[in-house]
Amino acid sequence: MCGRVTQKGGELPGLVTVSLVEQLPARWNGAPSQDFWVIRRDPATGEYRRDRLIWGFKTAWMRDNGSAGQINATAERLSSAPTFRAAYEKRRCLLPVDNFFEWKSEIGKKARRPYAVAMKDGSPFALAGIWTSYREDDAVVRSFAVITCPANDLVAEIHHRMPVIIAPENYDRWLSPLEPDPRDLLAPYPSEPMTIWPISTRVNAPRNDSEDILERVEPFPTASS
Repeated sequence: MCGRVTQKGGELPGLVTVSLVEQLPARWNGAPSQDFWVIRRDPATGEYRRDRLIWGFKTAWMRDNGSAGQINATAERLSSAPTFRAAYEKRRCLLPVDNFFEWKSEIGKKARRPYAVAMKDGSPFALAGIWTSYREDDAVVRSFAVITCPANDLVAEIHHRMPVIIAPENYDRWLSPLEPDPRDLLAPYPSEPMTIWPISTRVNAPRNDSEDILERVEPFPTASS
């Protein structure tokens, strides 16, 4: 499960992107249904585009049926699930983030404890995603889902799954439509470059969207907002 992230600038080191949208404020506690910077490959020019897409993969038929958007797509089912198969083959994307959040159930406590997960050096990194679109009146609505896989040893301390992280040397492969099933990339990212720390339960409410949401807390915190 991946349901909350921090996205400061929406850029990835070493990846040049074209954006038609002005720079927007950071999302420190970004949540599904909000829009985020997502990087895609322009099929006509081959350029990497940075666009705002809604977190919550929703096709036209899902909209018509009143179905909710899917925030995550399971790596093990991408190539076979009818909902995601075509997007996995042709419409892959990267979600630049600075960290993601996960919650751990602790024995003897009713509330789950939230944690932030990031790279040790503080650099932004890329979550694997797929995107889709449909037309609504005169507008095109684009949305995406984050792909998840089994957790690495670090994240497994708090949750059994984690988002798929694409290493910089694999950005081209992931974004290229020439390879319909880059299955080997759908693997847990190594634990060693990553770090994890406990944060306040203020993160539980998306309205608490400020930099202090990332502050380490000890012992188990109580919500205050």
